[in-house]
Amino acid sequence: MQVSFFRELLETIFERSRARGPASRRGPHGDLADLARQLLSRRGELSGVAIAQQIVATFDRLAAPERAEFFHMLATEFGPDVEEVRMAANMFLENGDAAALARLARLAEAPRREFFRRLNLAPGGTAAIVAMRAELLALVADDPVLRPVDEDLAYLLHSWFNRGFLVLRRIDWSTPANILEKIIQYEAVHEIHDWDDLKRRLDPVDRRCFAFFHPALAEEPLIFVEVALTDGGAPSVQALLSEERSAHADQPTSAVFYSISNCQAGLTGISFGNFLIKQVVADLAREQPQLKRFITLSPLPGFMAWLRRPIEADNGSRAPETDKLLTLIDDPGWIDDAAARDSLSDALMPLAARYLLQEKRQNGQPVDPVARFHLGNGARIEKLNWLGDTSPRGLAQSAGIMVNYLYEPKDIEAQHEDYAERGTIAAAPAVKKLLRQSANVNAQ
Repeated sequence: MQVSFFRELLETIFERSRARGPASRRGPHGDLADLARQLLSRRGELSGVAIAQQIVATFDRLAAPERAEFFHMLATEFGPDVEEVRMAANMFLENGDAAALARLARLAEAPRREFFRRLNLAPGGTAAIVAMRAELLALVADDPVLRPVDEDLAYLLHSWFNRGFLVLRRIDWSTPANILEKIIQYEAVHEIHDWDDLKRRLDPVDRRCFAFFHPALAEEPLIFVEVALTDGGAPSVQALLSEERSAHADQPTSAVFYSISNCQAGLTGISFGNFLIKQVVADLAREQPQLKRFITLSPLPGFMAWLRRPIEADNGSRAPETDKLLTLIDDPGWIDDAAARDSLSDALMPLAARYLLQEKRQNGQPVDPVARFHLGNGARIEKLNWLGDTSPRGLAQSAGIMVNYLYEPKDIEAQHEDYAERGTIAAAPAVKKLLRQSANVNAQ
């Protein structure tokens, strides 16, 4: 009761302080720019919180073009003073003392960082800033002027959402409905069709779901992972999610991570998944000591796009063998034709191994984003599963191929270091054997 009373008292003070603020005579964007300047100039905490609250409310009322204009104002008017930074840098080069370095660091930081820090004081300020960045990210690709604003926001959000602030919570059928609705909404890998589908993923004794939360976004999951406890592997996501399947409660030996979904677009680029998987592995190992394998059932989202790409060295054309494969894949009847399935399996599985193990970006990392994520976390490529996902999306992305990444607790750190320092991709012998077979599949 005391906490509620003081919260209401403070909110009343903020509202009264905001009501005494200057009335706008310049339209919403002009008012917002004035408020931003006031927020940076104020020293009193109560008045600053009231102004921050007013900025959040005003931004919410702006149309998309006015919001873009506000971001431009932050980019052009709230950056560091280049001349002052140059003078401070010269002074540091001349003196080299700690005071000169501190002054240089202070002047080099864009004032908009302090603007966002103070904006974060408003009730709901963190959620508002995350939402702002989601809108900003949609603009940055076509408007490089805004990139410094995004870089400053990303810098702050990395600090505010570091692992020390994250809270791991199990999601089950008793979780409040508003959070369960968000699990349905945010599922990004295997669509949750309805409440019955969600219950099949949360309620049985052989199912687990875990999510990271942040105290400032208490009812908004940041990322969640769905887990199936099984007696062996998991060759197919359809088998895991089947309505007809029966739960296996007795002494499961494997934990299968079959879906990982990021929830907040405004936190793009801030990695939670590596912490989440390692924490869940540790928690499940304590809860179920008999578990021997921690493995994913992961998509291969870029495989078909890679296979379809024209080869510049071949004047923009593909080898005839590849075109034959694509012609067969583009016939929707192949999935029901046993001979076609066998033929495609023989040809595509070695190529998928090659795609995972050999195809790299310019920075030397694998081209496949899911592979980068799991390998960077210290997993190894354990197995390729033919027809692991026969949904329309799975067939379109990877001809149904899915990947098992193995998280072996005793090997995670060593494999992570090998990958990070030397680019070494850990893979099981069976996967390496498929790679050797790819030399005989002249598809490119």
